[in-house]
Amino acid sequence: MRWPLVLALTAVIAVSACGGSSTTPSGTGTLRMMLKDSPFTDGKSLLVTFSEVDAHRGEETNPTWNRIDFAGGALTRTCDLKRLQTAQDILGVGLLTSGHYTQVRLVVATAVIYFDGATNGDVCGPTIAPPPGRKANVTIPSREVKLNREFDVPLGGATTMLIDFDGDKSVQDTGNGQYMMSPVINIASVE
Repeated sequence: MRWPLVLALTAVIAVSACGGSSTTPSGTGTLRMMLKDSPFTDGKSLLVTFSEVDAHRGEETNPTWNRIDFAGGALTRTCDLKRLQTAQDILGVGLLTSGHYTQVRLVVATAVIYFDGATNGDVCGPTIAPPPGRKANVTIPSREVKLNREFDVPLGGATTMLIDFDGDKSVQDTGNGQYMMSPVINIASVE
């Protein structure tokens, strides 16, 4: 009677050991979203805070958006777009159900343009210390940007998407020191 119990326990331990070594849940892959900016002439810094990044899966009949997490589990991610003209930084990384996706959505919470100084330290992070000097809040009438681009997230693999935020076309001086942003964002590449 003891042998069946020993064999059953051995089988459970063996299965647990095999399943416990995987860091990616079954049926998923990784989407990594990178951000860069085209040349931007106004100001020395443009701090843009993203509150949400999502991907839409193509096979779903009821439209649902799958959240892409910001680094470190932060609720928002702020980037100095001016410093992303010659660099790239990570916007978010998410484990998604593997399969075919048709859109990404970015939600911009706030934007502030700084005229006298540049930021120091990280280019993107949960918060970025603003530089001293003159600044102007940027009004964002349409906070949500949807980008239609089909891509696949392979089972157990990774897909990297590079998003190009065009600061020059996005931010407009409306006069009297007022600025408005209609985000112009393109998907530069998907690998």
